[in-house]
Formats: sequence, structure tokens, C-alpha cells
Amino acid sequence: MAAKSPRRRKQAPLKTKSNRAVKSKSAANTEPSAKRRAASEPKKRGQASKAAPKPKSKPVRPTPSSKPASKPSRASTAVIAKGSVDHVVIILKENHTFDNYFGTFPGANGQTGLTHASNPPAGTFSNNHGAWLARATKAVREQYLQADIPSYWSYSQQFTLCDNFFTDVASDSTPNHLMLIAADSPVINNPPSSPQPSYNIPSLPANLQAAGLTWRSYGSFAFPYITGVAKSPWNLTSQQFVTDAAAGNLASVSWVFPPDNLSEHPPDNITPGMAWTVSQVNAIVQGGLWPKTAIFISWDDWGGWYDHVAPANIEHWTDGTQFRYGSRVPCLVMGPYAKAGYISKTLHSFVSIVKFCEDNFGLSPINQRDGSADDMADCFDFTQTPLVPPK
Repeated sequence: MAAKSPRRRKQAPLKTKSNRAVKSKSAANTEPSAKRRAASEPKKRGQASKAAPKPKSKPVRPTPSSKPASKPSRASTAVIAKGSVDHVVIILKENHTFDNYFGTFPGANGQTGLTHASNPPAGTFSNNHGAWLARATKAVREQYLQADIPSYWSYSQQFTLCDNFFTDVASDSTPNHLMLIAADSPVINNPPSSPQPSYNIPSLPANLQAAGLTWRSYGSFAFPYITGVAKSPWNLTSQQFVTDAAAGNLASVSWVFPPDNLSEHPPDNITPGMAWTVSQVNAIVQGGLWPKTAIFISWDDWGGWYDHVAPANIEHWTDGTQFRYGSRVPCLVMGPYAKAGYISKTLHSFVSIVKFCEDNFGLSPINQRDGSADDMADCFDFTQTPLVPPK
């Protein structure tokens, strides 16, 4: 199926030596949702925030900070045992902070009393690294309520909601997608889309394949950026996931990304986006895969929205600004062995999901980040009576 031509919002990201690229030649690897990645300038629809100034330096690679701003406690000492599940499904939506979606969720560390956000949102908000550094004054202080996202609230009430889960890069989509695939990002902002970026970095899908395991990418714009997996026939369209899951035919790890207008990226209506997510979960159940599957649902970046929790500064970009972590986003953990009605207070990030996959399938870490990461173990109880699929 041929992909639609992506509409891209203009951005002049920080240049790095890694911002090389080649335009995608595979329709299966290019989903319409990729049009969002170059976005940093607001595309106004109603009142949208103004773009924040970008840092003037030209960083090349992130370097670990010798003195983190803080050391959040890792409450969980449990680890995921090899073979705990047969399948891991990672569903990644776009551009919402924890407070924006779950600020009023009972028992969670949320900010209440923010202005009720409109649906669809009033505009597209600047969310690159420069905007993130100016978020104290530029972030949009609005939030949705239970009535706006009832399916997500229902999932959170039945299974596990993480309220201490952070993006790995203090910026927009591309670097965070790369972290979820490779526990690394050579860029701090969305790179130009043409020519297409090409990053020669190790990755979780490559390690799975080397171990004789399987993976699938459904609708990702970022998988084709990684040279080791860019030309794989396992890069499929977003629409293929429902077909494969309903047929009971899933890989060891599946990364699932929505088609355009269903990602919940402002200014899109969030209601059909949520319905799309529900349809992916339902397909897993329909295919009889629920008993041995762990599902993670998260949002790729802050999207320009406010969140009241300041992320720890554990890694700096080469200009000295904060690289890791970025803002807090929701993460829902589902499956028969996800804890019921549980709110995880343990520090997690996208790299924690990478670590979960590595521990579950007996893989070695890619680098220091996933090597030292929490593996989401506190979200599971593999001794409990298995939970039934969502209602």
C-alpha cells in the first residue's frame, strides 16, 4: 500500500554530525503519521503557543552528567524473569503529559485545577528542545478529564498506571522513538525529513533477531532511520497489526504506531485516537494472545503541555543543557499479570520498556542506559490469579 505524502511542519533543529539522511523508498516503512516529526513551529488553529528560542550551540552527542540534579529512588528490587511472557506489545501515541491526561486520576501524583482542554486541542504547540527549556512559561496549562478519555481511565482502573514515567529526551518525537528502539539517540530534536536520517546504532530489534527471536514494527517512521533494521521486511504498515494480532500471529516484540490523525497529536481529536488504541488491544484478545502478552501504552513526548513534576537531570547534551530525562508522560501497563488497580510510583522511562524486553527474552543490554534501567517489574505480579481482558 502506498503511503500518503506526509505534510510536515517546518523546523530548524539543532544540527548534529549524525543528521545525515536518505529519503525513504519503502511505502511500507512510511506511515502518514511521520508528517508530525518535523513539527516544532505551531500550526495555529485557535490560540497556540509561540515557539521558544532554540539553543545556539551545535551539540554532537549526549554525555552522561557526573552529578545528576537528583537521584529518584527506584522502589522496585524485583526483576522480570526470562520467559515471563511470550509477546510484548508497545503502543506509542503522541504528545500528552501525565498532568494533561491523568492529572485528576485518584491516587496519582497529578496536578488538578488546570483549565479543561478542548477536544480537539486549540492548536499545535512547540515541543522541541528549545521549547522544553522554556516550558516554565511556555507550556500549555490545560488538562483532560475522565469523561474525555474514558477508555484510558478504565484501563488504568483495571490494570497499572505509572505516574513516575518520563520521556528519555527533553524534546520532541524522534529522539524519544529512537530511545524506545535503541536506548540511544544521536539527535536532540526532530531531524529534517529529507534526506532521510540514517543512524548506525545498535538496537533492540537487531538484538532480538540475532538471538533467533522475532520483532515487528507497525507504522514506525523511526525504524527506517536505523541502518541495521531499516530495510527489514518486518517493517509493516500500522493497519497490519490488527490483522496479525486477531489471527494470533504476533512477534516476540511488536512496536505499534498509529496512522495519521489517530495519534492524538494536537490538533487532532483525541476521541478517535483513543478508539484506535482500544481496537489494537481488542485484536490481541480476539487472537487468543492475552494470556501470554504484556502491553505497554505510552505517549512519545510532552507535546508542549504542562506537567508539574520536574524530571531529574541525569544526562547532558554537549551544550550543557538537559538531555535526559524529559517530561513525564502516562504509561499504562496491561496484561494478565499486570497489577490490578495499581499506580506505579517507581521511576520508569522508555528505556525501562527496552529493559523489560531484554530481561524477559534473556538479552544483553545495548548500552549503559538500559543496563542500569529499571525493568518495569513493580508493575507485574506473576504469582497472581491472571486478570481477565479489559471490559
